[in-house]
Amino acid sequence: MSVNDQPSDPRESTVVDDVAKQLLVDGKWRPATGGGTFPVEDPSTTTTLCSVADATSDDALEALAAADRAQSSWAAHPPRERGEILRRAFETITSRHEDLALLMTLEMGKPLAESRAEITYAAEFFRWFAEEAVRIDGDYTVSPNGRGRVLVLRQPVGPALMVTPWNFPMAMGTRKIGPAVAAGCTMVMKPAHQTPLTMLALGDILTEAGLPDGVLNIVTAHGAGSVMRPMIEDGRARKLTFTGSTPVGRKLIEQSAGQVLNVSMELGGNAPFLVFDDADVDAAVDGAMLAKMRNVGEACTAANRFYVHDSVAEEFTRKLTERMEALHVGRGVDDGIEVGPLIDAGQLDKVVELVDDAVAKGARVETGGSRGDGQGHYYLPTVLTGVPSSARMTREEIFGPVAPITTFTEEHEATAAANDTEFGLVSYVYTRDVQRALRISETLQAGMVGLNQGVVSNAAAPFGGVKHSGIGREGGKVGIDEYLETKYVAVGGL
Repeated sequence: MSVNDQPSDPRESTVVDDVAKQLLVDGKWRPATGGGTFPVEDPSTTTTLCSVADATSDDALEALAAADRAQSSWAAHPPRERGEILRRAFETITSRHEDLALLMTLEMGKPLAESRAEITYAAEFFRWFAEEAVRIDGDYTVSPNGRGRVLVLRQPVGPALMVTPWNFPMAMGTRKIGPAVAAGCTMVMKPAHQTPLTMLALGDILTEAGLPDGVLNIVTAHGAGSVMRPMIEDGRARKLTFTGSTPVGRKLIEQSAGQVLNVSMELGGNAPFLVFDDADVDAAVDGAMLAKMRNVGEACTAANRFYVHDSVAEEFTRKLTERMEALHVGRGVDDGIEVGPLIDAGQLDKVVELVDDAVAKGARVETGGSRGDGQGHYYLPTVLTGVPSSARMTREEIFGPVAPITTFTEEHEATAAANDTEFGLVSYVYTRDVQRALRISETLQAGMVGLNQGVVSNAAAPFGGVKHSGIGREGGKVGIDEYLETKYVAVGGL
């Protein structure tokens, strides 16, 4: 395991220079009021990549006004053409795959291989919802008393406010923009201040694909509250969709109550990873590497707690430790790198605190357990054993490359421990017993279950959680429902 820092390639400057650094309002790129900007950091070197516009509350309200003006005409836009715009954007993303991946790696830190995978995944949401745009249905039935008809219409909810996180800067955007475009909703997008460049590039692609002025507005700002709260309280927005931490989600739900906004929230996770005595251990280790180390562990779907049966715990721990030790850590743009830096100094400090807390309470470090030695925000891939239930990391999202292992002997112990959390986004289960697989999948309190696989993300499947992990679903056939209202027309005189 080593940290590798390399000098930058000239292409890095080119992909950054090619991106607009301004606000997208009513189809035009423009600076923030007063000309304010904020820096975007390369987390692998802590150097500044560029500066982008720092929007004010006035800028945000102008963006919302543009979305409001465009709403009625966009709602009337032919569904087929809405789908064609998404299809054209899908094709453009695919053709610019390499440049977009490099841009993402520079501002977020993940290895290029993972950025390429995210670009492919992100584009799939546009392809999926391009096909769903023409499948928005309704209903027409005879009233039970036979003296009228029941007509049910499905109409766009209206202007939508969108807030996306830094960990999947394009996929979290396309997962929201895709169904909104398909449904006929206009939008104001606020990307994370750590990773605005990927979203700005996406805005340019959608404009090029023919999205009318005002349908998508992008407001970049270092402080989210200064731009989001005025828009939430304004009254013209009718929808708020947020992906991020549960504490921030709670605040946004509270703020939304005044205008009774339609809200959908994809919030935090505390995913358990259960390995039973009959599991294929090698497959479980493969799945663990995906569930834990995807995106350097900075994912709401990341395995946060490993519960392994006593009879296979030694083998599983040994093999997982060997795999983690073999990972190459460094700048994500370099060949052979598998683990990049964490997003910023604050996230690195949090991982250090959680590991130190667990070790102080009796956990044993099998590998890693310390910061990397590069310039950036690196933390070495870590395996901990004997992690007590009192450790903070059993309750809090680690959001880093740390795998805490606890053993169990009885099935009910594992499921009780897995469910002992306020979160309920995803759970992972490894077993070769079909009856147990179904039984455990039904018992686990989670919106998604990875059964003998370490990745659940799929544009064609509903993504979302229960309990404090969120409200609503994104993706799949139900993903467009979040952007549609149901209207009932009582038809008489028949």
